[in-house]
Order: sequence, then C-alpha cells, then structure tokens
Amino acid sequence: MLRLIVRRLLQVVPTLLGLSVLLFLWLHRLPGGPASALLGERATEASRRQIEEALGLNDPVWVQYAHWMERLVQFDFGASVRTGRPVLEEFTQRFPATVELALSAMLIAVVVGIPLGYFAARRRGSWLDVGAVSGSLIGICIPVFFLGFILRAVFAVNLGWLPSFGRQSTGINATEVTGFYVLDGLLTGEWDASWDAVEHLILPALALSSIPLAVIVRITRASVLEVLGEDYVRTAESKGIARRVVRGRHVLRNALLPVVTTVGLLTGSLLSGAVLTESVFAFGGIGSFIRDAIDARDYPVLMGFILFIALLYVAINLLVDLAYSLIDPRVRVN
Repeated sequence: MLRLIVRRLLQVVPTLLGLSVLLFLWLHRLPGGPASALLGERATEASRRQIEEALGLNDPVWVQYAHWMERLVQFDFGASVRTGRPVLEEFTQRFPATVELALSAMLIAVVVGIPLGYFAARRRGSWLDVGAVSGSLIGICIPVFFLGFILRAVFAVNLGWLPSFGRQSTGINATEVTGFYVLDGLLTGEWDASWDAVEHLILPALALSSIPLAVIVRITRASVLEVLGEDYVRTAESKGIARRVVRGRHVLRNALLPVVTTVGLLTGSLLSGAVLTESVFAFGGIGSFIRDAIDARDYPVLMGFILFIALLYVAINLLVDLAYSLIDPRVRVN
C-alpha cells in the first residue's frame, strides 16, 4: 500500500509541472491583460506601461514563469488584480462553501445511486429497473440551473419549507471555525446554526446531485449486470454459497471498480463546476468570484484556481487508487 502511494505521488510531480507551463503560456497568450483590466476605459499607453512595469509583465516569459514558480513553492499565489488581496486568502474564504456543497451533492448521489443501480440490475425488466433508467435519463437531460429554479420555486417560494438562498439565515450569529458551516456548528455545539446550514444546503445539493446521481445509477446498473454474467458468480451460486455472500463478496465488490472511478471524476467536476448552482441559490462559493475573475482577466486568480483544482483532482485520484487497492488487492502489485 505504501509503495502504491509513493509511486502515485512521484507521478504527480511531472504532471503538475507540465500543467503549470501550459497554463502560464496559455493565459499570457490571451488578449488584453491585467493592466487593461485595472485601468479600464481610461487606460493610456503610458499608464499601461507603468502598470506592466510594476507587475513585472515586461520581463521575458521564462523569467516571469521562474518568479511565479518561486512564489508557488512558498504557497504564494500572488494577489488578485481586482481586490488586491492574496489569492490564497480569497480561496480559503470562499472555497469551503463550494466544497461543502459539492460533497453534499456527491453524498446524495452515492447513497441513492449505488443501491438504486444495484437493485435495478438485480430486478432487470421490472418497474424498478424501468423507473431507474428513465429517471436517470431525465436527470442527465435537465440542466442543473433549470432544476435549481424549479426546486427553489416549489419548496422555498410556494411551500416555504426550505430557504431559497444563502448559506445561513441572517438572524443566526454562528461561530466560524473552519468555514464549513455544518461542521462549525457541530464543533462549537451550536446545533441551531448547524441545522440551519443543512437546510440551506438541501436544495442546491439536490440540484447539483442530479447529473452525478443519474450517471452513478447507470454505471452501477451496467456494471452489476456485467458481473452477474461472469462464470465465477454462477460457480459460486452452483456451490450453494449463501446468496448474501455471493451478492456482497462476488457481485457488488467487483461491480464497484468502475463506480469508484466515476465517483472520483464526478467529485472533481462538481468542485470545479458548481458555478451555476451557486449563482441560482446565491450560495457565496468560489463560482461568482471565478466568473468575475474571467471577466476582469485576473490572471493570478485564474492560475491559482486552475492549479488548485488540479491538486484536488490529484488528491481525488490518489483516493480512488487507494479505494481500488482495498476493493481489488490485485491492483497493489500493478
């Protein structure tokens, strides 16, 4: 297990280095620049040159890249062109909301999707199977933002069961410890604040989980159907092994391998793509901040965000590999 972890971590270094080179060159090839974003319509050639000189944008590209990498090693992602605050500080303030939302959506997708896909495969052709397949197709087709508007209109506006926007009610003065509001309420014993944060999470998490849930149902169903047709399953059943053992040890365990890969990829995409959901529910995550950074060509923020997402993908892939090795011990020797 330790050898697997070390090997995967060593493979990360050239991947991130190559990504940093491509990212730096690509962003610096885009039209405009931080100077134009800062000065706006009143920009003159002299003022633009002055800003570029102050930011070091007149240096050769390889010099700028070397300076950038030197700061990255020290966990210095630079300062936002728009706000003037350190990029890392901006992320640590906003990213917990995005992580909390994405993990909640993935929890819903996994807890509902895997059992639903498994039982749909076990009862192939039944009403449960037809309903699961049809429902997953609808979940994939409906845009997330449209589903978010429907959920908010029905459950927040018409019925009044759940809040329609934000992460927490204005009347709650919760103690912030980690930035994860649900966890903060549990750590400080402020149960009302924690439950209020959960209520604010339900609708956006349901909207964001629609596509991952549909994908997980279909992948689980297809994988279980494939495993059910394998010789070792029929052999185990013919030997008279208890059905519970066959389903758990032979069917579900082997069927989970592609599902684990899918869950890892979907988790990374949720963390980086929750912009629309956050906008619909005014959730206050990283989405609106990145959208404004794109409009303003805020290079430090964009480069820091993309590298941060890349690190998250690397960490998620490492967890997927570890899960693989636990499900299938043969992976450890490869």
